[in-house]
Amino acid sequence: MKGRGALSNRSGRYEAQVHELYDDGWESSNEEEAFVRTHLHPDDAKLIIARNKSPDIDNDQSINPYRGCEHGCVYCYARPTHTWLGYSAGLDFETEIYHKTNAAEKLSQELGAKNYQCKYIVLGSNTDAYQPVERKLAITRSLLEVLAEHKHPVSIITKSSLVERDIDILVQMASSGLANVLVSMTTLNKDVARVMEPRAATPKRRLEVIERLTCAGIPTGALIAPVIPVLTDHELENIIMAISEAGARSAGYVLLRLPLELKELFSEWLNNHFPLKAKHVLHYMQDIHGGKLYCTNWGERHTGTGAYADLIAQRFQLAIKKSGVAHRLAPLDCSQFLPPHSSSIQMELF
Repeated sequence: MKGRGALSNRSGRYEAQVHELYDDGWESSNEEEAFVRTHLHPDDAKLIIARNKSPDIDNDQSINPYRGCEHGCVYCYARPTHTWLGYSAGLDFETEIYHKTNAAEKLSQELGAKNYQCKYIVLGSNTDAYQPVERKLAITRSLLEVLAEHKHPVSIITKSSLVERDIDILVQMASSGLANVLVSMTTLNKDVARVMEPRAATPKRRLEVIERLTCAGIPTGALIAPVIPVLTDHELENIIMAISEAGARSAGYVLLRLPLELKELFSEWLNNHFPLKAKHVLHYMQDIHGGKLYCTNWGERHTGTGAYADLIAQRFQLAIKKSGVAHRLAPLDCSQFLPPHSSSIQMELF
């Protein structure tokens, strides 16, 4: 289907009924079948800052302005979360997009809470905060404006060139140690990227984003995620060299994750687009997860275990050492935070 990653729309695990496409013999328009429209749904959020207690994730706080993601990355580990809304993790995830209309207002309220403790916030940890609809709605920009006003540190993860739109805000924050950006890289092969992440920026464009952000003075790194056995793992060293030449200061990686419904969705996609490699990819996935396609154990779900996982880790370490990029960006500064209530009191005094 044009511009879409998933090939089907299987029912989610919470649905009482299961549905699937069936050809009844009646002819229909090939053009209609090939094009699926995006539907936007306003979402009045009760809370905007999500707290994370996972011991294998560095950040404690994150904000996701959108539920679902129009980028359509077939490997996205966030796909199964759409089943909580009664949708499929397949095409629904990339076509039924919920946007948090009151995000900036809620953020101001939560930052002003008496018991709030400042820790850096990650924008786009689950779904991309700069997916195509952001160009129209500008919810992410409104959140950055609130964070900048109160000198609250923020880290952005994205694979979109739209982040360049907000360089004016990010430069201001970065000059005070309050902002950085991680650009997600998966492959340098534009043909693989086209079918794997159909509405995300091209690999070449993402390298340009790294270069432009770095030149503007914004600390920028790259996250090679996911590393896919057989399909993209051979590119690891080349990707690290490319991001280094573009100016990235740090690099990290995550092996492919296939939780819940994603197992079937990704397997279906593999067999359709890369039938000669499908069995090999899935074999390696089972190898790194103790015979299963996915393991949820803390500390293992991102990197896997076993000989193949160890080899990827060793290759990564050697590549970043050779390229000169660091493991992490410098820590963001939480000491400058000005809660909304304190800034309002200052205005009254002066």
